[in-house]
Amino acid sequence: MKQPSALVALVEALRALPGVGPKSAQRMAYHLMQHDREAAERLGRSLLFATEHLRHCEKCNTFTEARVCDVCSDESRDPTLLCVVETPADQIMLEQTMTYRGLYFVLMGRLSPLDGIGPKEIHFERLVKRASDGVVKEVVLATNFTNEGEATAHYLAQTLKARELSVTRLARGVPVGGELEYVDAGTIARAMLDRRSL
Repeated sequence: MKQPSALVALVEALRALPGVGPKSAQRMAYHLMQHDREAAERLGRSLLFATEHLRHCEKCNTFTEARVCDVCSDESRDPTLLCVVETPADQIMLEQTMTYRGLYFVLMGRLSPLDGIGPKEIHFERLVKRASDGVVKEVVLATNFTNEGEATAHYLAQTLKARELSVTRLARGVPVGGELEYVDAGTIARAMLDRRSL
């Protein structure tokens, strides 16, 4: 049986989402069409609205509806600190800790040569320009602790240190509330190496 072209197009569009395979996309499409057309219409309107109104902040590259985002516009933030994150979601997580009061730069990804993602795709030149503005004194590299995140941090650190900027990296270790017997050996080893005096 041949499926309607509109349904095939919907399934293919849903497959573009990370972690959504063909079966999941098909289930979502059928659910929306069978049981919740109102939600499907709302989803469509929201996607259209977002694509028409969201843009990248001229300063930090995160998503915003204005030229400059709320964080970059906040004069109470410390402009000498610049935290580099991979995604807007990472920025939100750091903001929720309420421990960082500097500014950000969002890479919108991480270096991954196998996937064709190089310095240009992570807005490397914009970051260097922002970090070299004469105001920034310390760059905090808060990329993820994956192989690609580590490679990205290393690449950025080498370049930024050459411009005589102080470059730091988020510490790694045992999670708050974590019990040692449940933590992997690599994390415990890193926590031991990054230990501090009290």
